[in-house]
Amino acid sequence: MTYELLRFLHVLGATVLLGTGAGIAFFMVVSNRSRDPALVAHVAGIVVLADTVFTATAAIAQPITGYLLAREVGWPLLGGWVAVSLGLYVVVGAFWLPVVWMQVRMRNLAVAARDAGEELPAAYHKLYRVWFAFGFPAFFAVLAIVWLMLTKPAI
Repeated sequence: MTYELLRFLHVLGATVLLGTGAGIAFFMVVSNRSRDPALVAHVAGIVVLADTVFTATAAIAQPITGYLLAREVGWPLLGGWVAVSLGLYVVVGAFWLPVVWMQVRMRNLAVAARDAGEELPAAYHKLYRVWFAFGFPAFFAVLAIVWLMLTKPAI
């Protein structure tokens, strides 16, 4: 694979991770503000699907394309900005994996509330607060990785 193709695939993956993450967060926050179980159930269902189709695919592709790109160019994986990026990627994963479970659980709680004609339960609101808090370190870690990829600072 050529450098240009690897770089394109890697940048595309980063774009999908950042864009899907921001979009998911926006739509979940907006639907949550409505406190409407039917709307939350619908949006959370779409969010779970988007995370499965887009985020998970990009999350798997990123380390593969990153490794191939680093090998092609000769960047050491365990040194400098690449190593910092890999560490931040682990941070992103540590926050994203629990968020996937939370989104599924929030969707299920919203569906149950909708079907029972009830308000969103306390368990939903508690999960939402944790989900919201987990988004910040993951989002800023992704931004930092993108910055590192673009600037390639001497570290």
